[in-house]
Amino acid sequence: MATTTLTPDPDQAAMGEVVVEFPDNFLLIDLCGEHDRNLAEVERATGVQILRRGNQLAVFGEEAPRTEAVEVLRALYARLEGGKSLERGDIDRELRMGASGPAPGTGKSGDQLEMFKGGPVEIKTRKKLVEPRTDAQKAYVLSLFNNEMAFGIGPAGTGKTYLAVAVGVSMFIQGHVDRIILSRPAVEAGEKLGYLPGDMKDKIDPYMQPLYDALNDFLPGKQLAKLIEEKKIEIAPLAFMRGRTLANAFVVLDEAQNATSMQMKMFLTRLGEGSRMVITGDRSQVDLPRGVTSGLRDAERLLEGINGISFNYFTAKDVVRHPLVAAIIEAYDADQPA
Repeated sequence: MATTTLTPDPDQAAMGEVVVEFPDNFLLIDLCGEHDRNLAEVERATGVQILRRGNQLAVFGEEAPRTEAVEVLRALYARLEGGKSLERGDIDRELRMGASGPAPGTGKSGDQLEMFKGGPVEIKTRKKLVEPRTDAQKAYVLSLFNNEMAFGIGPAGTGKTYLAVAVGVSMFIQGHVDRIILSRPAVEAGEKLGYLPGDMKDKIDPYMQPLYDALNDFLPGKQLAKLIEEKKIEIAPLAFMRGRTLANAFVVLDEAQNATSMQMKMFLTRLGEGSRMVITGDRSQVDLPRGVTSGLRDAERLLEGINGISFNYFTAKDVVRHPLVAAIIEAYDADQPA
């Protein structure tokens, strides 16, 4: 639906109109976006029509979607008033969640959740501010700060690893932990790549690349390289965790569905004093040999209900990649035998 039309669609106009005034015309330009693409995104998602009249936006449509659209527009404008940028992901977040209300109390986490009191859930890193874009992501982030061990389980594209690494970087910057340790099983996804050239780092880096990608989003390149060189940030295969006690560290195990039961037990028992541990995985993407039980399934069965361990689950509705990813996941899930 184009927002450049001078008169509203008759059917939309017949349903009702709300006019919202925005005092700062420069911020309103940013709210509308280039060629009014931000307004078009809100129109598409809510089924309303939005027309611009000077420093006002007129919203036409049925009452419920009209109210939703107005709330989203006001929340996005308030974001701009607060000096924050407005990107497509921010629009998606407001459409999914609405305006963020006060976060839960600090509970047992003390000052680690103090930053969320009375405001939205935000993760501050050196390069960007990261905000959950769905209710499940918000609950997951809070559980990462509020529990010593947290599981994030769900399909690809739901932000499980990305948010975990963001929280780890944030806690490291604030001095809550002394180092970050990122790990994943070195299991090939259905392909036999053969022997890889180079030294040990060259051989394992292809498996660890998603973790490097996340870190590069949150830390400047030179600082990241220095922290890796100083062992303040470690990225290593799961097999390298045996025999270690990981104290005062933020530890992430990615692709945990590809850990065996013994590997999972070994990893979980590395938890040391002052540490946080996050385990992420997708039960639909197990690459273990046929007949080998996934350690993630065993952990779910054995650890659920233990105080201090949280389980957070995601669905296709929480996918924040391209919209087609959610449709693909739903199609594959529907094809699974009952």
